[in-house]
Amino acid sequence: MFKFLIVAALFLSSYAYSATKTHTIAFNPYWLKLGHYQPSIFGSYESEVDSHTFFLSVNGKFDPHAELLASIAAFESENNDVACQFPARYQWLKKSFYTEWPELSCPDIEQWQQLIDPKGMTLVFPTAFMNDPASMFGHTLLRIDSKDQTRSRELIAFAVNFAAEPDATDNAALYALKGLIGQYPGKFSLMPYYRKVREYNDLESRDMWEYKLAFSELEIQRILLHLWELQWATFDYFFIDENCSYQLLALLQLARDDLNLTQGFSSHAIPSDTVKVLGEYGFLSTPRYRPASGTMLINFESQLTDEQIEIARQLKDGKPLGTFSLTAEQAVPVLEMAYEWLNYQYYDQGLAREAIAPRLTALLHQRSKLLSPSTFTKPVTPRISPDKGHDSSRFGMIFNNFKYSENRYGFNYRMAYHDLLDNAGGFIPGAQINFFDIEGDLDSDGNAYLEHVYLIDAMSLAPDNRLFDSWSWNVRVGFDRIPTSNKRKGRTFIQGGYGKSFGDASGFQSYFLASSLLQAGEFTDSASVGLGTEFGLIWQASDAQKLALTAQGFWLANDANTNHQIEFAAHWQVAVTQNWGVRSSYVFQNQQSIEQQLKLQLFHYF
Repeated sequence: MFKFLIVAALFLSSYAYSATKTHTIAFNPYWLKLGHYQPSIFGSYESEVDSHTFFLSVNGKFDPHAELLASIAAFESENNDVACQFPARYQWLKKSFYTEWPELSCPDIEQWQQLIDPKGMTLVFPTAFMNDPASMFGHTLLRIDSKDQTRSRELIAFAVNFAAEPDATDNAALYALKGLIGQYPGKFSLMPYYRKVREYNDLESRDMWEYKLAFSELEIQRILLHLWELQWATFDYFFIDENCSYQLLALLQLARDDLNLTQGFSSHAIPSDTVKVLGEYGFLSTPRYRPASGTMLINFESQLTDEQIEIARQLKDGKPLGTFSLTAEQAVPVLEMAYEWLNYQYYDQGLAREAIAPRLTALLHQRSKLLSPSTFTKPVTPRISPDKGHDSSRFGMIFNNFKYSENRYGFNYRMAYHDLLDNAGGFIPGAQINFFDIEGDLDSDGNAYLEHVYLIDAMSLAPDNRLFDSWSWNVRVGFDRIPTSNKRKGRTFIQGGYGKSFGDASGFQSYFLASSLLQAGEFTDSASVGLGTEFGLIWQASDAQKLALTAQGFWLANDANTNHQIEFAAHWQVAVTQNWGVRSSYVFQNQQSIEQQLKLQLFHYF
């Protein structure tokens, strides 16, 4: 009996030790990263992976300990397939806790690794694409650099991409809505890098920035083993937070036990901010700039006369070079321009390959017979890369002086990410995206007022030039206040415009939009429809100073109180530092009554 009690005590002691050990492992930060677990406010955990095939336990999505026990049981069985399905899990557990386990032997993984031949990794940042809701903040992906890779061979390297898989039948509005509320699955994929260059550089004409990452080969190996596991994983894709950039950080933080790159991205993950996090950890090198096909074309256009542009246009359209009396030196720039122009149109307009390819080949053949060097200079690399621009969130302290109302003091908060008056360095000239912009203030009696809430305030000003017949647009949705005879009354509204802009978005630019308005609230007795125009002048006076004059006027079709709305505004912003700015504004409004406002704002970007 005594021996039985001793054996039972030893068994219970061993069981208790084993349970304590596995519980400790299950809540180790690295195991939580392997399962993409996030803590809830009630102390429990939930994985961001939404596919059941990623888990070995039926309750694995919500229970890191249950998933660990199921993994250990599977790894210690005779079936090696599970270890080869989850090699990152297996290798970490073997190295840290179960050294007696056999070495991992997975021919498919070894063949995959030989094909990739990894030595380094590069983070790639394609800049924003304003015509796609999912890409209005930019994008990030990874390039896996092989051991024998050179600059000329990097296009055939492999790229790691995380993206939503939308329903092809959804329209743009439904696509944006579903993306905001996480109704699309997101997946990792591996593909040749040239496909992404073609998509971003050529089809969407987006400049790309390439940052080599300071990971060792062993760290890259750990990242890739987890990438192998993620081929069985899908995530709910959210444009604002659980997006491409956030999930790439979640992948990269598997390189080291102590990395936690995703902390601090609970509400939103803007691609430029995620790039900055990698810089703060010391992983980024000086970026390499890859200009888009449209950037290259505009650069060529700026170096040619009107006559040369016209000759290039005719060559592009198929007219023989012999039609023109040109020397070799004169023919070189127009041939190069014609080729780049036609190549751009081929991708941008989706032209038929069988019709365009022979013309491109003919232009290249004619250029190859001329020994004169190119006269074109390369596009100038922007002075500030995206990782050096201002941070995306903004908080402001405000002083409001109204002519016909008392002064107020208030605040402004913007979740993301840039407007036309913010410090322009690192951002696309002429593009604005304000997401969830809220302003409130107090009068001298302590009464609080909500001045505005803009859910989205976006504008794209693409200037016309000798090559492109570009269109500009804006859209704003939210709540604000309008002056009436006795107080500033609130309204909810949707406003949008479409038109043209001219000039240089990095210098002096003007725009003119035909606009429409739908509004309702205490300002109007019923829903009111308006048609009108918007006009603006924007001047980048220096790297630190930007000025704008704007005007808008609407004729209201069914408002019993007034038949018009008019607003003029003048703004001047000075960038004190990268993340501090001062903005002064004058606003004149004439709706049901006239109001004039002077506003002074101190902004901090974070």
